[in-house]
Amino acid sequence: MGRITEAVKHLIILNIVLYIAPKLVGFDLQNMFALHFPLNPQFRFWQILTHMFMHSQHTFLHILFNMYALWAFGTPLEQMWGRNKFLFFYFSAGLGAAAIYTFANYYQYHSIYEDLTSIGLSSSDIHNLLTNGQYDSRILEHISQGELTKIYSAYNSSAVGASGAIYGVLVAFGFAFPNAKLALIFFPVPIAAKYFIPLIILGDLFFGLTGYSIGSGPNVAHWAHIGGALIGFLIVWYWKQHQFKRWD
Repeated sequence: MGRITEAVKHLIILNIVLYIAPKLVGFDLQNMFALHFPLNPQFRFWQILTHMFMHSQHTFLHILFNMYALWAFGTPLEQMWGRNKFLFFYFSAGLGAAAIYTFANYYQYHSIYEDLTSIGLSSSDIHNLLTNGQYDSRILEHISQGELTKIYSAYNSSAVGASGAIYGVLVAFGFAFPNAKLALIFFPVPIAAKYFIPLIILGDLFFGLTGYSIGSGPNVAHWAHIGGALIGFLIVWYWKQHQFKRWD
């Protein structure tokens, strides 16, 4: 990995500053910059970008793991690609992650919304459910409690973190250094990147599709991880086909 590169260093500094800032100022930066559901009144267009620099205030591990991965896997990529090419890739993966995460939430929201209207609920009834969590218990004769929880969660969700961009970086690292040995803290067995990284992504796909969670909790944005990985894969695949060079 060697010495930390300039773009990686400044990205880490910006993430740390915005992690500390809400603790120092009497202003809810976290809520303002997190990515909210587009139909939620708290959504703002800049959140598509700013959520990448905010991290959970409930655990230091969120930002710690993301910034470690950015340094460990981003540094060799920036050394190989140059600053501008790395930054283009990083932000493209992060924005792609936001788009796919939002689409997955909207798809879930829309399908359940249609079910609610089909049993006779008015838009005001649904709005009351989404904003206050209140509803007529007779709804449960037609819609499960789990479905109501899903639409409420989708509407009120907010995503923070650089994880989507980091997953893109992981995929690019796997392309560039397929035989590099990687290991998890809780499974310290070195595995080649070309096997290790797809396994992590398949895990996120499983958790995203099933809603099941182990230890990580239900608030992990698995679809953002998958989105970042997918966009990262498409970009590095395209670059490989067209022999793109460094952008200094």
